[in-house]
Parts: sequence; C-alpha cells; structure tokens
Amino acid sequence: MKRYEIKTLGPPKAIREAYGDFLLSVGEDERVVVIDCDLGHSTKAAKFGERYPDRYVEIGIQEQNMMGMAAGLAAVGKIPFTSTFAIFSTGRPWEQIRLSIAYSNFNVKIVATHGGIATGEDGASHQMTEDFALMGAIPGMKVLSPSDYYSALSVLRAVYEYEGYVYIRLVRPKTPTVYPEEFPYSLGEANLIKDGEDVAVIATGIPVHHALKAALDLEKEGVSVAVYDFLSVKPLDEEAVMDAARKRHGVLVVEDHVFWGGLGMAVSSLLARKGISVPLSFVNMGDEFGRSGKYEELYRYYGLDAEGIKARIREMIG
Repeated sequence: MKRYEIKTLGPPKAIREAYGDFLLSVGEDERVVVIDCDLGHSTKAAKFGERYPDRYVEIGIQEQNMMGMAAGLAAVGKIPFTSTFAIFSTGRPWEQIRLSIAYSNFNVKIVATHGGIATGEDGASHQMTEDFALMGAIPGMKVLSPSDYYSALSVLRAVYEYEGYVYIRLVRPKTPTVYPEEFPYSLGEANLIKDGEDVAVIATGIPVHHALKAALDLEKEGVSVAVYDFLSVKPLDEEAVMDAARKRHGVLVVEDHVFWGGLGMAVSSLLARKGISVPLSFVNMGDEFGRSGKYEELYRYYGLDAEGIKARIREMIG
C-alpha cells in the first residue's frame, strides 16, 4: 500500500485515451504488437496503427481468434496487446484466454475498454459488469482497474514491464482526474488517497473519484472518511484491507460490478479468513444487469455516485 494525499480532483480526461497514448510511448519496441477487433477508434488502439501499421493487426469481429493470435505472437517473443470492449474481451473468448494464454503462461496483455455500467446508453448488452469475476477465476490472472487517466498510464506501464498475462479494465466516459501526474505503480498495490478514522471506502475504477468527492464533502460535516483506490482487484492488497478494517464504523466497498466475484466479495473473504469482524457495507450492481442511460444517470440510480456513497456512509455511522 502506498499513501497519497489527494485534496482536489483534476480536469476530466477519458481513461481509454491513456491506452492510445501509452501504446505510442512504447511503439518503438519492436516486440509490441496490437490486435484490435473492429473497434480501434473507440478503444484508441488505432493511434498505434496510424504510426506503426506493420504491428497493428485489425482482424474484424473475431475475439476468440484474437486471443489465439495473441498466444502465438507471445510464443515467438512478441508482447501482444489485445483490444476491444470489455463485454467482447472476456465473455466471448474466455476459453481461449484460459487455455491458450493462461494455462500456457504466455505474456499477453488483455486490454478492455467500455467496462461496467459507465458504458451508458448502449445498455446491458454492452455493459460488462461480470469481468472481474470471469478474469479473476483464471489461475494466475492479474485483474487491474485504473481510476483515472494518469493511473491508467502507470498501470499500463507496469503491465508492459511485467512478464505474464494480465487483464486491464478501462472505461468509456471522461471523468475527473484523481492523480496530478503519472506516478510509479507496482502491480498489486492499492493507494490510500485520503486518510480518515470514521469509515473506510474501498473502491476501484471510476467510482474512486466519486468516493473521494464524497469523503471531501463529508469532511466539512465533521465525518472523517478514508478512501482506498484498489487499482488491483487481483491480487488484493491485503495490507490496505487490514488498514481499512481498523476504521471506527467499518468498511464500505464500492465498485461498478456485480457483487458475486467482485472486489466486495474478495474483501469479505479476506477478512473472514483472517478472523476479523468488522461492519461491512457494499455499493455495487448486486445481482442484476444494468440498463440504458447516461453514465451519470446510471451511477445516480445505482448509488455509485458521490451522493449515493455519502448516503451509505451516513447510514454506517448513524
């Protein structure tokens, strides 16, 4: 666990933009190959293709084939980055990821954009809210969920330098930046971005900036809230969970994901295994699919925005 004192949110930037910018930064490495399934302009992988067309492979709507190609490229020493929406990057090619990539222990980077209900108006068919569970169930898979543009750059850099297979979830909308600039990131670490004593909020992805806003607002009311940014859903930063469990009124876990197989279940399991009894509360998608609507409307509806998080914290200390 690392500590950062974040007191304000920065101007909005889309997390998926970090993917295109990152790929350009490592493009001179001849080992890097990018594969995309007809969505390069949405995933921002097309930026790489415009500069390095010989190492950008656009294969159309063939997600299962993409994972097989990535495994083959990794087998001959390349560093393949696969690119498509989260719904198509996890569910459709799951067996190929499990067997061709993970079981074979190949160095493949699975990058998915448009994760969670933050995908918005496209509705439940395109809102992947089960990807942490699907990817986390694969032995050895690292599951990463950046919270803003700058953390995405750091996570992608760490993934590029790591020898092994990983899954990275990015999202569609522009959101406030949490971190002021790129920072060093080690795989598996969580960041304590605001300390407090009353309630700990453990969050991942774009709910992090909503949690921080909620904590800063509640501070004006005399409520002290700690916020932990879990950039890594798997492996879980056990030190950060144990630190959060010491707060006076318990732990609130916030994620744009169903409860089953998500961050909340992982936190609960760890505390149970450690024999630690602490009040726990959750804000997530429960056991249902999303619906169509603007990202802000959906986050408000499901309680994932700052107002919903504040309401749940007030319940916990009430």
